[in-house]
Amino acid sequence: MGDNGYPLEPSVDEMRTMVDRVATRVIDHIASLPSQPASYTEDGRAGARALAESLPEQGTNLDLLLDLLFERAVPLSYNTAGPGYLAYIPGGGLFTSAVADLIANAVNRYVGVWIAAPGLVQLEMNVIRWFCDIVGYPPDAGGILTSGGSLANFTAVVTARRERLPDDFSLGTIYTSDQTHHSVRKAAVLAGFPEKNVREIPTNGRYELRLDVLQQRIAEDRKAGLQPFLVVASAGTTNTGAVDDLDGVADTAQQEGLWLHVDAAYGGFFMLTQRGREVLQGIERADSIALDPHKGLFLPYGNGSLLVRDAGALRRAHATFADYMPAMQDDADFVDFCDVSPELSRDFRGLRAWLPIKLYGIDAFRRSLNEKLDLALWAVDQLRTISDVEILAEPRLSLTAFRLAPPGRSEGQLDALNRELLDRINARKNVYLTGTSLRGRFALRICVLSFRTHRDRMEQCLADIRDSAEELT
Repeated sequence: MGDNGYPLEPSVDEMRTMVDRVATRVIDHIASLPSQPASYTEDGRAGARALAESLPEQGTNLDLLLDLLFERAVPLSYNTAGPGYLAYIPGGGLFTSAVADLIANAVNRYVGVWIAAPGLVQLEMNVIRWFCDIVGYPPDAGGILTSGGSLANFTAVVTARRERLPDDFSLGTIYTSDQTHHSVRKAAVLAGFPEKNVREIPTNGRYELRLDVLQQRIAEDRKAGLQPFLVVASAGTTNTGAVDDLDGVADTAQQEGLWLHVDAAYGGFFMLTQRGREVLQGIERADSIALDPHKGLFLPYGNGSLLVRDAGALRRAHATFADYMPAMQDDADFVDFCDVSPELSRDFRGLRAWLPIKLYGIDAFRRSLNEKLDLALWAVDQLRTISDVEILAEPRLSLTAFRLAPPGRSEGQLDALNRELLDRINARKNVYLTGTSLRGRFALRICVLSFRTHRDRMEQCLADIRDSAEELT
């Protein structure tokens, strides 16, 4: 390559050849996803060490590099893009978003300030406006696209701190449930709060934040001279898929003058469905909302978002000035992303959502989300037919938790039994499940969220669970 003497500038023909070869490998890989194992079983450490190498002085043939990627590196991973991935919170990986990334990275325009690429910034602003419409936010709401829910939660904590607390914020206290994603606690620490300032509120039998305890802790902290300023509610927890009483939390936040942030990274896009809107009633009252398009919109990993009811709050929290920067936007219809987020350098990530939504229409996503809700309910109905299965978390959305609980065994024996059950299910490589601990009990989780997961794979999942349970009991 690079016969022109500039190896970093391939010719037109070389570029076409490169894209064609890569496309062939990628498309073959995607076509084989249903038949690929749901996870790897070999020693990951040995495989990773075998890929370690020193800095290369000379180039390597592209086909050899593609062989290394697709035959040695990619198979050594959870098959997160496959239909059998029912672990954690699946991220689908729309092919259309990969095409969008090729376009965005190839044109390589800077979108951190409006004046640098006003047309592309507008496309990303459209995406943010669509997300605001989905959750029921007013026209003057705004937001940013992030790398994921963790950065969205961090930005929300910083924004709430700047809006609700003085410069000396050491007395500020934050309230979350004992089921809240760990990124909220991390965000609080990174935002400068001692970990002891984060109050973990217990949950009820449905793993929802207890409002009575929340109100009690707020009153106790005020009496102690502290400054309650932020409550974080969950709209779909990782452990159980629980959704807090969002209207109830909003009432408390309003009464107490607290900023309400809703972590809806997993569950928020179910607002596209009628059932989701019923479960998530009250989310539109939040001051800020974290949504992950790489979950509920099936985009590739690395796509999150933060929405804020008052778009001005983001600017007040993040805007700074430097002599070398161009004049920032003062037109309310436009935005400089560097003024409303922690990032100055950033990629044109909005195209990853804009292209598939424009290409397919939002109803295609709505239909797929409804299918996931149906599959989760079907799975629970099937689990109830398996002897000694106990449902520990009924699906509020598309996630459920269960365990095998034959009578006459101690909790320790049941934990060991269910760990073995999980290992046996995953060893079949048709699906990949994960476990968690729910109030001291080990449980298995099923989360249905991949756009590639359909009834046939769920039937295989239940068959594997049933067969593995029979082997053990």
